[in-house]
Amino acid sequence: MIQWFPGHMAKAIRQFEENVHLVDIVFELVDARCPFSSINPEVEKVSKNKPRLMILTKADLANPNVTNQWISYFKNKGYAAISVDSKNNTTGKYITKVVKDLLKDKIAASKDKGLDNKVIRAICVGVPNVGKSTLLNQIVKRRAAQVGNRAGVTKGQQWLKAGSELELLDTPGILWPKFENEEVANKLALTGAIKDSIYASDDVALFALNFFRQHNRDGLIERYRLSEEDMELSDVDLLLKITKNVGMRDDYERASMRLILDSRKGKIGPFTLDSVDELDKEN
Repeated sequence: MIQWFPGHMAKAIRQFEENVHLVDIVFELVDARCPFSSINPEVEKVSKNKPRLMILTKADLANPNVTNQWISYFKNKGYAAISVDSKNNTTGKYITKVVKDLLKDKIAASKDKGLDNKVIRAICVGVPNVGKSTLLNQIVKRRAAQVGNRAGVTKGQQWLKAGSELELLDTPGILWPKFENEEVANKLALTGAIKDSIYASDDVALFALNFFRQHNRDGLIERYRLSEEDMELSDVDLLLKITKNVGMRDDYERASMRLILDSRKGKIGPFTLDSVDELDKEN
């Protein structure tokens, strides 16, 4: 079992609790590749009655059809939800427009009081490496937040101005104290929410192989020069075959990390680990 709740996570949750009263809306960022597994149950507890906007990040790396299913799922549950490609230059304007629409009653009430230029304040929360800093930089149109393709880059909190209409409070990535199950742990590890030093790379690579052979068989074959016969191998033997094919001889741990990183960069193809249909069956 992956264990991963260090002290700075508890501190980040505490900071979120201390600051949520300052904002008009909570931006809850979830990874479009695992939109349900990356929902942090602590956020709902702390947000209380604040409006929340679910933002599915990294949509360019996820299966677009499944992303649309998740948007519909969240909307049916009563959440405002959008998906974004954090590299898209129109993202900032789009989010500002969505937020102004969500808070139109509050903005109208402020205008009635003579406050024509009310600044909307939002707090951004999500699991580590969900793309918060990249998204924030896109919204404020400058490199104001630290960016890195690894968990735990944002160390503290900072207010960022997005024009005259929006102010954003960035927070460090927050994970919750306990996993629901090992599958959630594997999904979060594969997509980069958990530091690579904490889990066994071969376990996560085997999880990825099992998923891709079911959902993107062709992408796996093309990326690692596999044959149809290879695809009949067990997950363990297939990982060993890939290890040889990428020139790593019998260093399957190194090959495991290659597979994980290739997945994250979209080199095997877009993918979504969470299924709305499977969730509906469970419920």
